[in-house]
Amino acid sequence: MIDLDRIRADTPAASRLAYLHNAGAALMPAPVVAAIKRHIDLESEIGGYAAADRESDRLDAVYGSVARLLNAAPDEIALVENATVAWQMAFYALPFRKGDRILTAEAEYAANYVAFLQVAKRTGATIGVVPSDASGELDVHALEGMIDERTKLIAITWVPTNGGLVNPAAAIGKIARAHGIPYLLDACQAVGQMAVDVDAIGCDMLSATGRKFLRGPRGTGFLYVRRALLQQLEPPMIDHFAAPWVSRDEYRLREDARRFETWENNYATRLGLGAAVDYAL
Repeated sequence: MIDLDRIRADTPAASRLAYLHNAGAALMPAPVVAAIKRHIDLESEIGGYAAADRESDRLDAVYGSVARLLNAAPDEIALVENATVAWQMAFYALPFRKGDRILTAEAEYAANYVAFLQVAKRTGATIGVVPSDASGELDVHALEGMIDERTKLIAITWVPTNGGLVNPAAAIGKIARAHGIPYLLDACQAVGQMAVDVDAIGCDMLSATGRKFLRGPRGTGFLYVRRALLQQLEPPMIDHFAAPWVSRDEYRLREDARRFETWENNYATRLGLGAAVDYAL
């Protein structure tokens, strides 16, 4: 049972306005704002590096919080600047070649589709748009019929930005698993307002933001990558955090999903994201 009185009390602006822009950037609850301000204050007192060292346990705990939200493991989680970075780090880590096929939905997010176009232009891969059924959802029977040996990725947006449509993410996952095809799910509009269980959905990669229905700060996002796929992916960009420099001519990618991160981060908003996830849980 959700205690609406408590939630409204934690959201002072709710007493003076009806806020309808949660699908863009929701109002942060008081515990989230407090977590961000507390760390900013600490940085102002002892500096950014020392503040991160002092709060290292709390910062590491954010991975566990996101993992619980998704029914994943902490080592399958990367924390990044936004959902676009999360999605791109996963998508551009996949090796596409001429003739490979990407299958997506008619209601795919524009930012994702232009990335498909760029990869198609660079590599000669092709894009297959799966027809919708009578309700506007991706037609899973049509998807099944479009899969062939050229299909290298199924990538859809679970809840598109406009219209309230909900694509059948779990049904798509069953098809992807049956055919052994990687499945990338954009869950920006789902996380925070719907139950998200990556095992039940069957996705191999999932991207989401903190600023929408999770009610976290802007400039936060996360990526889930299934452990079984993780070791097959090399991020499109790396630094010495993602891949330590182990000898003059060699780097070694991290074993966990943090191979998709970089060393420098906004730790105040990362703690805000953790507080938002804990609040949602």
